[in-house]
Amino acid sequence: MTQVEVAQTASTSSRRAWLGLAVLLLPVLLVSMDISVLFLAMPTLTLDLDPSAAQQLWILDIYGFLIAGLLITMGNLGDRIGRRNILLAGASIFGLASIMAAFAPSTVMLIIARALMGMGGATLLPSSLALISSLFPNARERAAAIGVWTAFFAGGSAVGPILGGLLLHHFWWGSVFLINIPVLLILLAFGPFVLPEHRAGAVGPLDLPSVLLSIGGILPVVYAVKQIAAEGFDIASFLIGLIGVVLLAIFVRRQRLLAEPLLDLRLFRRAQFSVAIGSSLVGMMTLAAMSYLTSVYLQSVTGRDPLGAALLGIPMAIAVFVCSMGGARVGHRLGVRSTFVLALLASAIGNVMLIGVGVDGGIAWYLAGSTIAGIGYGLAFTLVSEVSVSSVPVERAGSAVGISETSFELGNALGLALLGSVAALVFRSGGDYAATLGETIQHAGDNSALIDSARESFVSGMHMATSVGAALLVVMAAVAAFAPRR
Repeated sequence: MTQVEVAQTASTSSRRAWLGLAVLLLPVLLVSMDISVLFLAMPTLTLDLDPSAAQQLWILDIYGFLIAGLLITMGNLGDRIGRRNILLAGASIFGLASIMAAFAPSTVMLIIARALMGMGGATLLPSSLALISSLFPNARERAAAIGVWTAFFAGGSAVGPILGGLLLHHFWWGSVFLINIPVLLILLAFGPFVLPEHRAGAVGPLDLPSVLLSIGGILPVVYAVKQIAAEGFDIASFLIGLIGVVLLAIFVRRQRLLAEPLLDLRLFRRAQFSVAIGSSLVGMMTLAAMSYLTSVYLQSVTGRDPLGAALLGIPMAIAVFVCSMGGARVGHRLGVRSTFVLALLASAIGNVMLIGVGVDGGIAWYLAGSTIAGIGYGLAFTLVSEVSVSSVPVERAGSAVGISETSFELGNALGLALLGSVAALVFRSGGDYAATLGETIQHAGDNSALIDSARESFVSGMHMATSVGAALLVVMAAVAAFAPRR
């Protein structure tokens, strides 16, 4: 083969790889958007289905909980049965569940549909990122591709409310789910032709007891944390959480004994990998809480419609997207450790700046704070993805990515459950209000004094939650700064 033929073959291979990446970005964008797209839809959805305060949290949380519980399993399963196979199967489940959610006649059916979407979404994230290892064997191209992937993942969470606002301005709340269908049809049509199949032939069979222990441990712990944070301590929630902790302890012990573990604990011996997982967990906790609380603030406190609230989120979305694209270059120039510290501190500063937001003003503080936070989140999330993929051989990429994506989804769910509950606790302590600000305003009628007081209490709760989030980010920045170099 001549040099010209070699160059032409390499060029064709490179074009196919980037085309494959373009197809992989579709499910990533959808899964990350569906984390946040309901934030703006909740007030409209509440009027239609009339869910209780607990059901509202489950509508938001169950999606992230199921993804968090299944990501490690699905990442490992993709390594064994084929990453393209499980990606396309998950896309089909995700699409059918989206239709079910769009036309759900009751709150219970919507929660079930969201759970099924979580199951489908759990196959999409680890498979799509792991396939990048197969598409881009060149380290430089792989880093660039991961930056693009992360930009769409992190940017999707920021774009979700914006797209939701545009759809809600013209259609009913179910439209935020139907937007998934044409995108998934494109993936199912082109995926088999442009995506390579990859199986890790040297990896042993999936250990089913580990699968059951991981799911059986994660879900009860997350449920208990959410219930205790939202409703206060009770014996039933404590016992459920304790069962989860015991199962997770058994799971960890089993992983240490297996030759082919579901969760390779040896990865955490690498300080860089541990810092990355901690950063994604804390980062997503604070981002999810900030996005949800500010969405409620912009609608229920300032009185904006969903579209007006969505447009104010554009600067943050742009910041997350742009910084995710350039995060790998910043990491190579400053070093991974320094970039993590810089990114976490920027996110903390952005959260603190929201203290300037008030009932009667402070939108400039919101725009500036959310944009600065978006810069930090974009940089951090890119490095998390790159560290996860580069930490292991290509045949174990799915399982490593499963760990990192679990931290993302668990962080999202815990952010809504814990920091959201901090805000709710401060809100309820401010007066004799309903469970949420929206319900209080709905039931207040012409009682303007009650509405004004409730809005003041909500803003105080938002300030407290974002301040706690900022403190967590500073602590994680300190851990990143002083972690051992190994």
